Amino acid sequence: MTTDAPVPVFDGHNDVLLRLWRSGTKAAEHDFLRENETGHLDLPRARAGGFAGGLFAVYVPSSATATGADGKPEPLAPSLAEAQAATLELVSLLARMERVSDGGLTICRTAGDIRGAMAAGSVAAVLHVEGAEMIDPDLKMLDVLYQAGLRSIGPVWSRTNIFGYGVPFRFPSSPDIGPGLTEEGKALVRACNDLRIMVDLSHLNEQGFWDVAKVSDAPLVASHSNVHALTPHSRNLTDRQLDAIRERDGLVGLNFGTMFMREDGRKDPDTPLDALVRHIDYLVDRIGLDRVGLGSDFDGTTVPNDLRDASRLPALVAAMRKKGYDEDAVTKICSGNWIRVLEKTWQS
Repeated sequence: MTTDAPVPVFDGHNDVLLRLWRSGTKAAEHDFLRENETGHLDLPRARAGGFAGGLFAVYVPSSATATGADGKPEPLAPSLAEAQAATLELVSLLARMERVSDGGLTICRTAGDIRGAMAAGSVAAVLHVEGAEMIDPDLKMLDVLYQAGLRSIGPVWSRTNIFGYGVPFRFPSSPDIGPGLTEEGKALVRACNDLRIMVDLSHLNEQGFWDVAKVSDAPLVASHSNVHALTPHSRNLTDRQLDAIRERDGLVGLNFGTMFMREDGRKDPDTPLDALVRHIDYLVDRIGLDRVGLGSDFDGTTVPNDLRDASRLPALVAAMRKKGYDEDAVTKICSGNWIRVLEKTWQS
């Protein structure tokens, strides 16, 4: 581990809002300001590891399940009322985190905001929705959330809602599971294009991916997904999907979840970082260096022990350098590529 300042990382996905919300702490926003013994991300560990910003997810957990086609339980989407109530609390939590952080965290709406926050040493937080259950069919809530700072949205999580069909967690499995976007989902994508909100392809099944590709005029982005050819998990991207992302000058953010990087698909924290670097190598070869980023899924998945929290990000940087990535390549993968694709998507 070097004593130099860590390489700044702009990360494609974290679930810290959900972790803090679930903690039940009366003033959970203050928990982000102090180092925790649980979870992966807080302000002290972000600063220690160079976590300079990322997409902060609003995700509403499922409260019920149903039996899927394979006989296994699958999560059901929350009701509109349930999702809107939870979303209000989660978006408010992020706003309060910004307010009490004394400049330590900044909600960003433009690429310029991200650059400014990173230059000032403030964590650049972009509001992201993972599963659009809180958005009504008339998309009125989309306008409200946009004004609150929403700049990225995944129409579905790994469950069905009015907008489309999420890909269930299966290994080994193709992502080609079921139908894709509904007509409401296609309308949501068009509205996001109009507002210049990024549409996230992670958690969509393969048909949903191609529906977005057909409807959207923006770069194709998967915020936290890996390579299906290396790890045949349903959440990972096939070569054909990767080729489409390359052709549309998009981006893939590498998920740190061990089940998405291991050949055996296991949740095993005793997984070497070489397994993740192998996915980086494949993506760089397939879609180009400028289209590869990081999408940790901190606070939302089982990560390798060597990346056990945000303070350990320099270990991944060291693993990339050891594999031969120079400083320009490391900088692009760690932050530059994300800012480029967001700027292109937002046109700001």
